[in-house]
Amino acid sequence: MKRIIAIVAGGDSSEHDVSMKSAEGIYSFIDKEIYKVYVIELSHKGWNAILEDGSKSTVDKNDFSFMENGQKIKPDFAYITIHGTPGENGILQGYFELLGIPYSTCDVLVSALTFNKFMTNQYLKSFGVRIAESMLVHKRNGISDEEVIEKIGLPCFIKPNASGSSFGVTKVKTKEQIQPALQAAFAESDDAMIEAYMDGIELANGCYKTRNKSVVLPITEVVSKNEFFDFNAKYNGQVTEITPARLSPELTGRVQKLTSAIYDILGCRGIVRVDYIITEGEKINLLEINATPGMTSTSFIPQQARAAGIDMKEIMTDIIEDNFSK
Repeated sequence: MKRIIAIVAGGDSSEHDVSMKSAEGIYSFIDKEIYKVYVIELSHKGWNAILEDGSKSTVDKNDFSFMENGQKIKPDFAYITIHGTPGENGILQGYFELLGIPYSTCDVLVSALTFNKFMTNQYLKSFGVRIAESMLVHKRNGISDEEVIEKIGLPCFIKPNASGSSFGVTKVKTKEQIQPALQAAFAESDDAMIEAYMDGIELANGCYKTRNKSVVLPITEVVSKNEFFDFNAKYNGQVTEITPARLSPELTGRVQKLTSAIYDILGCRGIVRVDYIITEGEKINLLEINATPGMTSTSFIPQQARAAGIDMKEIMTDIIEDNFSK
């Protein structure tokens, strides 16, 4: 009997459609000769399994089962690819823990932590990881233009503290842009992170580990055609992505070593992507951790796997089977 794999996608945030595209990528990567695979779409309207004929079957939240041809199907494993709530912030992880269903991502605590950009960066700072100067603002309190300029300076980035895919992110260059940028961030998250601008080379580096493997993938250099690596750069081709990045062997090794260390410090599971910016003097600065990175065929992780000569099917099988070798 083949194990039944549920690719859990969608979610309740602005990243719903992006997540569904990642689900398509993951579906194409998982070996169908070994596994029976379903995509399950989650939204506030309901949870539905997408069946082979394209029809949908309502998921019973009591045990995460659904019906197909009069037969009850209960997945053996959940591959979570929700970007945003409830799949990236620990909520869904807790649900699967209660049901005893193994899943692909970091656990409840680590998922909740990594979804909070500010808290993650401050935590890793205590381990000596270099980060940008930043501050956190809750929408009920707000902040004056003068205080932003005094504490962080311009230009700066204002972004939702708990969101992704660059929704609600603004590069702020003038005083007049501060309050509109805060409102855009607050539309996605109750907290806004205000972060000092760093000029340098932007990088992305994927990593996954199992009981038997520790794999740090080649690094991607990100050259956006826009002000920064925004939504259009990420998903509408307004970017040049170079894998492997044009770095010296020494700097490449330093970045990859740091990625592996961050993975271990946080206690990550599954595939994680760490984003950096290299500033003057080859200083490595952490931007953020992506605990459920995009997985379309053109996303960073598949690019990096191809550059390493690793088949994505092998990576998917490694991650799934690692949960059954306990």
